[in-house]
Amino acid sequence: MPDQPWYGYLDESGDVAPFTGSRHLIVTILLTPNPRPIELHVKRARKALGRKARPDEMKATAVETTVVQRLLQAIINENTEIIAVVADKQAILRPPDDSEDIYREVVAQAVRCCVKRHPHVELWFDKRYTKPTLRHLLEKTIRERIADIPQQVMLLHQEDSQQQRGLQAVDHVAWAFYQKYERDDDRFYQILRRKVVSEEVIVRELW
Repeated sequence: MPDQPWYGYLDESGDVAPFTGSRHLIVTILLTPNPRPIELHVKRARKALGRKARPDEMKATAVETTVVQRLLQAIINENTEIIAVVADKQAILRPPDDSEDIYREVVAQAVRCCVKRHPHVELWFDKRYTKPTLRHLLEKTIRERIADIPQQVMLLHQEDSQQQRGLQAVDHVAWAFYQKYERDDDRFYQILRRKVVSEEVIVRELW
């Protein structure tokens, strides 16, 4: 009998530029065997905001922290798992020629952790790239990283987060990790902690 399919949503916080911007690049995946409750929590949170809600999507940076806290609490009360991979940019001495390689590397590592836990998984990414060649390169990097995992079936979608409530939910998860690593504020992370199944920090001088 095949493994139960799981569904995951991936988002990042921070930037890839070496020696500037954020101190960390953080990639998180929110996983669940049933996306419907997550979608409903986002829908209810937007409805509760009323006229304060953005017309396009719900972003953690655009709402009060109490709203973020309520949504995070709702997420952890469902059957969910969280995976995080963090690149410590402060450790970089020699960055890659293309700084997007850092993003691709961190994403590929997060997906590998995900597929090792759930070989049958369908993943949605917030569409970072407008160019098809860059979207293809990201997927190629990921598939090469998981090629040695037996009997894995991974479907990957790169979509606009405005159209996918699960991506709006993981935006809040990534924001919570950002507060922990970038601002030394773990209040929001503590809400999620019991659902974190993998949290890895990459400290690499040479990329």
